Amino acid sequence: MLECVPQTAPAPGARTRETAITRQHTENPTSIDADEPWMRGLHADTGYLLYRLGLRSGQLFNSFLQESGVRLRHYAVLRFLATAEGALQRELSTRLGYDPSAIVGLVDDLEKLGFAERRPSPDDRRSRIVVLTEAGRQFLRDTDEAGQRVTNDLLGPLGPTERQALHDLLLRVADRP
Repeated sequence: MLECVPQTAPAPGARTRETAITRQHTENPTSIDADEPWMRGLHADTGYLLYRLGLRSGQLFNSFLQESGVRLRHYAVLRFLATAEGALQRELSTRLGYDPSAIVGLVDDLEKLGFAERRPSPDDRRSRIVVLTEAGRQFLRDTDEAGQRVTNDLLGPLGPTERQALHDLLLRVADRP
């Protein structure tokens, strides 16, 4: 049986390991490796910036979609289905980069909302394709303008030419195998 020993706060002016470390970094914020070529600030890492942009984009889109019961991942499936006559779940997984088990849950959610449905594949009756319903199309029509506002807010610091250049560059990188 473990005995609980109450923790007491350090006496005023007492140096703890945490305060010593904090003081060391506050008084000497320069890294000992700052001059090394491999040492660079976090914001010098493009991958990290893309990650942060993705997080911010997801937060903005999920806030905008919150009332509908749809999340960004659902929205991506709907947007993909809007450009296809239907898709196998494994195709959705591959094209969107989602785990196959996640696609099953996303399609289940979209079916419950009436935005998508599974139908027998015309090419193979053992397979089922996912198609956008009329309610799903209407949802996309109703949310398109607000979705554009979210994107405009996210890219606010960029001018039209910069936005197009960013879009083109991201497409080039995203379309790589």
